[in-house]
Amino acid sequence: MTRHFLTLLDLTPEELGYLIQRAVELKTMQRTGQFHEPMRGKTLGMIFEKSSTRTRVSFEVAMTQFGGASIFLSSRDTQLGRGEPVEDSARVLSRMVDAVMIRTFDHRTVETFAQHSRVPVINALTDDFHPCQLLADMQTYVEHRGEIKGRKVVWVGDGNNMCNSYINAARQFDFQLVVACPEGFEPDAALMADNAGRVSVVRDPREAMAGAHLVTTDVWASMGQEQEQQERARHFAPYQVTPALMDLADEQALFMHCLPAHRGEEISHDMLDDPRSVVWDEAENRLHAQKALLEFLLHGQH
Repeated sequence: MTRHFLTLLDLTPEELGYLIQRAVELKTMQRTGQFHEPMRGKTLGMIFEKSSTRTRVSFEVAMTQFGGASIFLSSRDTQLGRGEPVEDSARVLSRMVDAVMIRTFDHRTVETFAQHSRVPVINALTDDFHPCQLLADMQTYVEHRGEIKGRKVVWVGDGNNMCNSYINAARQFDFQLVVACPEGFEPDAALMADNAGRVSVVRDPREAMAGAHLVTTDVWASMGQEQEQQERARHFAPYQVTPALMDLADEQALFMHCLPAHRGEEISHDMLDDPRSVVWDEAENRLHAQKALLEFLLHGQH
C-alpha cells in the first residue's frame, strides 16, 4: 500500500520516533563521509506553487546525496498552472516519478493528488499544515535535550499552518502545547477541540512562558497574507519573542523558528543569535529529516 505524508497523523507515533532517530543516524553518516544511496535510479517530482529556499534545497540535496534525481516543477512550468485537474496531473506524474513533493496553498490539493497517485506524496507545506518542518524541529530538540515527551512547548504568535502542525506534534510526540496568540488569530478550532487535553490558548505570552522547554514562533503574515501585514503587526506587537521573554522560560529552554525570520517583528533583532536559539541546526535538519522520510516512504524501516 502506498504511504503518504500529508500531516503528522499519517504516521504512527512509533514510526515518527523511528524517523527522528533515523534522521540523526543519516546526519552522522553524511558528516562522516559514508555513502548511502537507496534512491539510485529513483526520481522525486517537486511541485512548487509557493516559493521556497529551505524546502527546495533540502529535498534536492537529499535526493542527490541518496544517489537519486529530482525535478523542479513550478506552476509556470506545468499544466497544473494552466488548469489541468489535479487528479489528471497525479495520474500522469505518478507513472513517471517515484515520489512527489508538493508545496502549495490549498491543503485539498495535496489530498486530491495523493488520492490519485501511485507513488508516495509528501506535503512540503500547505496553508493548513507543514509537517516536514515538524520532523526537523523534533529532531533538533532530541539532539539538544533528549526526548520531548512530557515537555512543555510554547507557540507564540499566529495560529497558522505551523501552529496547526505543532498541535498534531503534541498528540504524536506526547507533549503539552500552550499557544500564546491575540484574539481572532487562534489555530484551527476543530484541531483544538480534538486535542483539548494537551493544547491550551492564552493571551499573555509572559504567562505562557513559565516552565517552557521549547519556545517557537513564525512570521506574523504568511505567504498570501502580505496585504494584512500592517494590521497584523498592530495585533501581534506584544508577541515579539526576545531574550527577556525567554528568560521567563525554563533555564534549559530552546528557541526555534522555521525561517525566514523578520527580525524586529516576531523576534527581536538579537534573538536568532541568542545562545538558546537552535535555528541553524533546525534549518539544516530539514535535509536529514526529509532523507529519513524519503527512505521510509520508498523502502520502509531500516
